[in-house]
Amino acid sequence: MKQKKMEYAVSVVLAYGCSLSFGASAQDLDLPRIDIVGREDNARSKIPGTIDVINQQQLDILQPLSLQDALKTVPGVNVRGDEGGLGSIPNIGIRGLNPSRSQKVLLLEDGAPIHPSLFISNASYYSPPVDRMSGIEVLKGASGLQYGPSNIGGVVNYLTKTPQEGFRISSKAGNYGYQLAQIEAGGKSETNGAIAGINIIESTSNGYQGNGYKMYDILFKGGIAINQDQWLSLKYTHYDNNINTSYVGLRPSQYNNKFSSNPAPNDYFTTQRNAVDINHAWDISADTKLNTLVYWSKLGRDYWRQGISTRNADETIFKPCNANEDCMFGRNREFQMLGLDTRLSHGYNALGIKNELEFGMRLHTESQINQMVASKSFAKSGRVASHETNKANSIAMYAQNRFLITKEFAVIPGVRVESYNQTRNNVLTESSGSAKNLETVPQIGATWQLLPELQFYSSIYKGFAPAQLATAISEKGVDQQLDPERSTNMEFGLRGDNFGFTYDAAVFSMNFSNQIVNQSLAAGITKANGGKSLHQGAEIALGYQLGLGWSINGNATYIPVAKFVGSSSMGNDGKRIPYTPDLISNFGVNYQKNGFNSLVSMNYISSQYADSANTVSPNTIGTLGEIPSITTVNWSANYAINQDWKIFGVINNLFNKRYISSRSPDGIFAGAPLNFQVGMSYQFF
Repeated sequence: MKQKKMEYAVSVVLAYGCSLSFGASAQDLDLPRIDIVGREDNARSKIPGTIDVINQQQLDILQPLSLQDALKTVPGVNVRGDEGGLGSIPNIGIRGLNPSRSQKVLLLEDGAPIHPSLFISNASYYSPPVDRMSGIEVLKGASGLQYGPSNIGGVVNYLTKTPQEGFRISSKAGNYGYQLAQIEAGGKSETNGAIAGINIIESTSNGYQGNGYKMYDILFKGGIAINQDQWLSLKYTHYDNNINTSYVGLRPSQYNNKFSSNPAPNDYFTTQRNAVDINHAWDISADTKLNTLVYWSKLGRDYWRQGISTRNADETIFKPCNANEDCMFGRNREFQMLGLDTRLSHGYNALGIKNELEFGMRLHTESQINQMVASKSFAKSGRVASHETNKANSIAMYAQNRFLITKEFAVIPGVRVESYNQTRNNVLTESSGSAKNLETVPQIGATWQLLPELQFYSSIYKGFAPAQLATAISEKGVDQQLDPERSTNMEFGLRGDNFGFTYDAAVFSMNFSNQIVNQSLAAGITKANGGKSLHQGAEIALGYQLGLGWSINGNATYIPVAKFVGSSSMGNDGKRIPYTPDLISNFGVNYQKNGFNSLVSMNYISSQYADSANTVSPNTIGTLGEIPSITTVNWSANYAINQDWKIFGVINNLFNKRYISSRSPDGIFAGAPLNFQVGMSYQFF
């Protein structure tokens, strides 16, 4: 069935590509979208927080397998080991916050949220393919005020490619059965200025741990200039991925003996997502602009796992499927999300100085169907053991004003108010309950252009993340009266460029007055416990153009303090936060000349703890114990034979370093061994 869908989509592309007029470049019109940094030349200098942008050229040089591979190069970002599907399930943490399922960072695509939900369960199960992206924006600090919730660590915005005229095919292949095929077609209508394009990707792999997948992704994107000062764009995406992966990792003996088969061969994680974004941009005047985004998404996530009888140092023993008792369990969920996000920017003069005002409002609603299905066979069907229908709604407004005190010095105060309610309904027991909250999030930031090539920036703001529905409301429908997760965040930094150098350095602090333990629905719900924690550190990024095509770049993030403050069920006073390395660093040497690019890069992650007790010695089943430091080296290259034909390739983990990337959720997850991919792309017209 999937193959027929793909063949149909390819035929549509061929017909589409042949029907368009390609007389003008589709790149001439930038389709409206919500950028978190902005496209203006001075956009970065207006933001009182740390900014990292990975552009299309950098993606071409890196040749990342996934968006997470690209994010590993960003200061302050910690990507926990892959559970399967080569980056399909993201585990991203920023500045010492636990990366588990990216719950402490807000993930966006073209400004629209891509978490399955924001208030019910924001654990991320979906990551779009990097091959259809033109860039990545990462914000840390008070600049994330306009976006929320769950943006305490930062905001990551993936930017999809703007349609380009012509027809292009790309393909890649590598070890472990990796294959990828991509078709891109786009054009521009000469009669009304409309542009449109379609991007189709199909990818498969056997997986380096026998955790193979088959994924395909379709992106349609188009837009039109309504008149001289208004633009409209439409984006539709469809994603389908079936991964033979599990919560279950290797046991110590399996890891030590380099066991290469799937430790849970009957477990499958399947995801299907459809989404629509509609963007409208209106230049009301030279100083006033209005951007409006309507977003909708529907994500289905079925996670079929075989029940476990026991665990030991040698293996995981699963319940037999002999039709006598339940042996397979499906944690099957469906999410829907609908929202309207509109923001107005206005430049004006008042109090004898220039001002830039931004005001925004977001209406958001989401729902979840959550079922546990039990089966006595390997068939992915059975009796419904639990069934919930959950809902959440929110209204958020924010305003900030940039006071240009002088040409070089600006102060940016702002505030965000978020009102939200959550409802939990157990269909089988007919018990239900709800919770309501109102949160006010203030900030103040400043930028000071000390020299033409040197800027100082700083911010202080309140971090906020709601307690997710499973912890906010008990299984019996009782409001647990949980406060949201709150922190006081501060940041001071310097950035600039001079004589071939680029530099950005910042010190930061995140002081949590209350942290929420978001628990798994599948594990049974008890009241979450709050606790205090403190994160303090510094990050620095440097780059230098050596000349003759050579350049070097590097960054490091040092977090000496990431600890629990006081004692609670979360952890004891002074213990380090799990999965928080004290040092992450990257270093790269790049050579570019005559259409040829080559990059050798090194990534280092210091040792980490897998639990809040900071257990050092491994336990017998591999779930506890220190995770040793990791150093990996990658080598990528690409060459433009001519304007239309390009070849490229990458070797990841060049020295085949064997390492533990995670001990969570259940056992040892080995890091990816040496793997390579080579490919080519050809632009037909």
